[in-house]
Amino acid sequence: MALKDIELTCAIAKSTYLLGDHWSLLILRDMLLHHKTRFKEFLNSKEKIATNILTNRLKALTDKGLIILLNPNSTKKSRQYIATEKGVSTLIIIIELYLFSIMDIDESILNEDQLKIKENILGNRKAFQNSKLKNYLTFKEKLLNEVNQAIGV
Repeated sequence: MALKDIELTCAIAKSTYLLGDHWSLLILRDMLLHHKTRFKEFLNSKEKIATNILTNRLKALTDKGLIILLNPNSTKKSRQYIATEKGVSTLIIIIELYLFSIMDIDESILNEDQLKIKENILGNRKAFQNSKLKNYLTFKEKLLNEVNQAIGV
């Protein structure tokens, strides 16, 4: 019996079911920290996700209520995704995963932006988290307003 076919009564099992694959977390990272919203933007991430996997993960994240498609009637090129409240709540998890591994990565392979993020998170994790949360919510609100104006709502 597949995990998704049984009732998940353990919070860890439920969380890993929702977020268990690395592509889902990387898509949410790109959404929350880098404000990516379009299929092509996710494809251009440094991890180089395959188009079929990206399509499947976007659908799964939508089905699980972590992201939504802003205008389902738009063309494929203009479709945009944003994190739901549940998706936004993964920011804490993403930051904790970052902190779990960052000290094991040789700084010589990090670019300037990555070094700045490392410095900011290690300097004051809570301030970094609050800043990123506020930035994303502001970005999301602006994007929603733009989409609503474009479709005449």
